[in-house]
Amino acid sequence: MLNGARILVVDDVDSDRYLLTHYLQRQGCRVYVGVDGQDAFQKAVAVQPDIILMDVRMPGCDGLTACRLLGDDARTRDIPVIFLTAAASPEERVEGLRAGAVDYIIKPFDFEEVRLRLVIHLKTLRPPEPTADLAQQQSRLDRNLFESARKQLMSRLDSPPDLAQLAQSTGTSQRRLSEAFKKCVGVTIFEFLREERMKEARHLLASTSLDIQAIALEVGFTSGANFATAFRERFGMSPSAFRRDRPGQE
Repeated sequence: MLNGARILVVDDVDSDRYLLTHYLQRQGCRVYVGVDGQDAFQKAVAVQPDIILMDVRMPGCDGLTACRLLGDDARTRDIPVIFLTAAASPEERVEGLRAGAVDYIIKPFDFEEVRLRLVIHLKTLRPPEPTADLAQQQSRLDRNLFESARKQLMSRLDSPPDLAQLAQSTGTSQRRLSEAFKKCVGVTIFEFLREERMKEARHLLASTSLDIQAIALEVGFTSGANFATAFRERFGMSPSAFRRDRPGQE
């Protein structure tokens, strides 16, 4: 859950800042650091972190002041702030929440607590994963779109519909149909069509006496030379050499 999260750590104590930064980096986070409240505000504007971990008591601009600065600026007001403190009295907690913080973590750090609190607050910022039912519905739709388009392509290898026609006939968009092919067979529609043409050409060469030009036309090539080039690129030999050798397998 923390992998890839962008976290700004703000603390004037070098050792505390180092320990927290090192731990978060091991969790796969992208960590930025600040040394006081003013630095925190400037870094937040510049890097737009997902969340900020900030010490309350710092010289110069403290955490409370920085939290108010962040909340008053449209560029940073939606970034959640968790305060770090060695001794948070009830009054200090209330003051921090009023300043805009979403939570407190007490020093010295319990790293499992740090992880859990970050997970909780980051979860509210990220869209939920698709449910199993929704994922299954999407998978079925992908398969149905693919099968419908595949049947049309296979029945018309000599003159297949273009992408716009294929999408219209399956009742979807060109982009959605392309995504279905990628998810179901891992290739583009053009790559799928090219492969099926080559497979059919190989079958006709091996099992019929049709001449090579006729086979080229059957699989959608108006030029025998273009067909021969495509066949050689796919199978490593010319159509005539393939027919002569009649290989028994791919």
